[in-house]
Amino acid sequence: MKKNIITASFVFFLSVTMQAQQGNFTVVKNNKGADLGYSPESGIQILTVNGKKFKDLNKNGKLDKYEDWRLSEDERAKDLASKMSVEQIAGLMLYSRHQALPAPADGYRAGHYNGKVFNESGAKSWNLTDEQKAFLKEDNLRHVLITSVETPEVAALWNNQMQAFVEGIGLGIPSNTSTDPRHTANVTSEFNAGAGGTISMWPDGLGMASTFDPKIVEQFGQIAAKEYRALGIATALSPQIDLGSEPRWYRISMTFGESPALTRDMGRAYIDGFQTSYGKDEIKDGWGYKSVNAMVKHWPSGGAEEGGRDGHWAYGKFAVYPGNNLQQHIDPFVNGAFKLKGKTSKASAVMPYYTITFDQDKKYNENVANGFSKYIITDLLRDKYGYDGVVCTDWLVTAEEGKTPNIFAGKPWGVENLSIAERHYKAIIAGVDQFGGNNDKMPVLEAYQMGIKEFGESFMRARFERSAVRLLKNIFRVGLFENPYLNVEETKAIVGNPEFMKAGYEAQLKSVVLLKNKASVMPLKEKKTVFIPKIYTASTKDWWGIASQPKLDYPVNLELVKKYYNVTDDPSKADFAIVFVTSPQSLEGGYDIKDRTNGSNGYVPISLQYGSYTASEARTKSIAAGDQVIDPAIKDRTYKNKTVTAANTMDLRTILDTKDMMNGKPVIVSVTASKPMIFNEFEKQVEGIVLNFGVSSQAVLDIISGKTEPSGLLPVQMPANMETVEKQFEDVPFDMIPHKDSEGNIYDFAFGLNWKGVIKDARTEAYKK
Repeated sequence: MKKNIITASFVFFLSVTMQAQQGNFTVVKNNKGADLGYSPESGIQILTVNGKKFKDLNKNGKLDKYEDWRLSEDERAKDLASKMSVEQIAGLMLYSRHQALPAPADGYRAGHYNGKVFNESGAKSWNLTDEQKAFLKEDNLRHVLITSVETPEVAALWNNQMQAFVEGIGLGIPSNTSTDPRHTANVTSEFNAGAGGTISMWPDGLGMASTFDPKIVEQFGQIAAKEYRALGIATALSPQIDLGSEPRWYRISMTFGESPALTRDMGRAYIDGFQTSYGKDEIKDGWGYKSVNAMVKHWPSGGAEEGGRDGHWAYGKFAVYPGNNLQQHIDPFVNGAFKLKGKTSKASAVMPYYTITFDQDKKYNENVANGFSKYIITDLLRDKYGYDGVVCTDWLVTAEEGKTPNIFAGKPWGVENLSIAERHYKAIIAGVDQFGGNNDKMPVLEAYQMGIKEFGESFMRARFERSAVRLLKNIFRVGLFENPYLNVEETKAIVGNPEFMKAGYEAQLKSVVLLKNKASVMPLKEKKTVFIPKIYTASTKDWWGIASQPKLDYPVNLELVKKYYNVTDDPSKADFAIVFVTSPQSLEGGYDIKDRTNGSNGYVPISLQYGSYTASEARTKSIAAGDQVIDPAIKDRTYKNKTVTAANTMDLRTILDTKDMMNGKPVIVSVTASKPMIFNEFEKQVEGIVLNFGVSSQAVLDIISGKTEPSGLLPVQMPANMETVEKQFEDVPFDMIPHKDSEGNIYDFAFGLNWKGVIKDARTEAYKK
């Protein structure tokens, strides 16, 4: 039997090997094997075994199992986990806070370069910050979340510098970089902070759902995965398959709507598209060099938020189930995300939501947030449904909460009285593998010591290794151990190329929903004259309570409109008007600190109408209530008989004023919606309504002008009034009375018009209430 022959060679001995210098790394080609990318600056060597090349990542001069690309990811991950110290595993269990490239001077993504802010440092946009170097080296962190990037080139160069940095540390574990959705056509402040710029732009959430076509979603996943990998991103913190059964919840905009069947199929298609590699890119079982791990969220669904309040804040910590309908929320996970059509089988990671799944733990009778619940994570997800992938908490669940319920801070719901380390320990015992938004290994190490005291060291070592194996498999299976480096020219050619841009735009067009078209007023052919009123935008507050400046301005680029129509600011000279508005926006997210200061409980309605709304039909007593730390005396979160007005109430005034000014000529309302809304305030006054869920103005104009026929369908019901909203159950889909318009059409799930009338096709047949 021929013995394996191992030799160690430095870079300059590899001249006989096919290689290419690309910036600060070298690529070594294996004949019928993996290409190896490594940085000469990292100090690692290349091993030769029977003519095959391998990276000696731990620099011990021999080929370890985890360095052998011929072995399975399971065998490699177990070998590497066994070699890791507790401190190294603790670092692997961290997921960084949000990183921007380059880092801003302040805010939650702030960073420094040799002790200075970027503009004063002389650093390049792709240089590592002091903070990044610290958490990569000192805390052993290997999962980095990035948001905005200056350019694709900057992202690629930063990736190469960062991967070279970690390649030379310890066991040479590469970084698994991730992102929240960044392909959406509209940029928001948090969840798609990397959107816009040079990348293909697609509908997101409700917009994608309104196509009712899983094939479009799978195509998006395939294209987005190529762009992600070209940016150095190997994990997508998506899709969001929470069932959108509560119409007031602001994150409903990022869901696939309220249909369990549509959400299931869209989620499955999304993950298949992201995770599957084909042909030469495939390594094994569908995984490969073009694969992106999908972290599906949020287990077991966050869509049943009480009163529509959101779990990012203490006032929204409870998801409630008055309809006893938790199982329908779970269905898109177990029958979609965990039963893929593609070879990768199931989503490689899961994120629980912030919320307390109230009174649904029938075993331990605990009301704690999902990430701390052994019943939700171990008994349901792990044991009942057999899921053995990564479970990563949502961001900052172990951090301290704010002093009042409206402050954006930590979200330790249900475990507020535990210490930070105790929260880490409780989550680990519950079955969690990883902590989102934590750059510090110390509380994880403290949790390890707590486990030793309770269960012994062998138990805790095995528990840590189990999480390490899950986390490492997601890095091995996408080929990062072999080559995490990027060819910058390829990155520039791939990200946002014309073919991908065109596909995204076509999906945007298919997402637009025509709701009303009285007397077939549309399509309105080009070169007619249009009046577009300015819109007053009131001051609103962002995540951190910072108020924006109010403004009066055009809601659309008039130069774009002029490509379709003549534009006038005189309604008497116009053939028709288009009023561009957004759906009603809540000034407060269901909690008003002024209301609390005035002696009430602080809880106020979330309205889906523009005009003032008094919650006379709200519950007399809330289902869930009580804070261990904040306002422990508040045992009832009812907002019955309280009054609120939408922040953008002037949108309604503008629609009605425009109707008067046009003196009988057609008025078209273009609504960009982020959730369901009440149409009865203005629908009868206008001739046309075109609805989109956050796509480009150009796509809307292509529909109105007839360049494209509308085909979108409603993925959610549009309620007749706020009374039906108050009476519906947060956990039950399709339980509202929908709006009926002047033409007799009902704005129910799966409704939409084309130029011929109400759409009835294979999609409406496949997805029914």
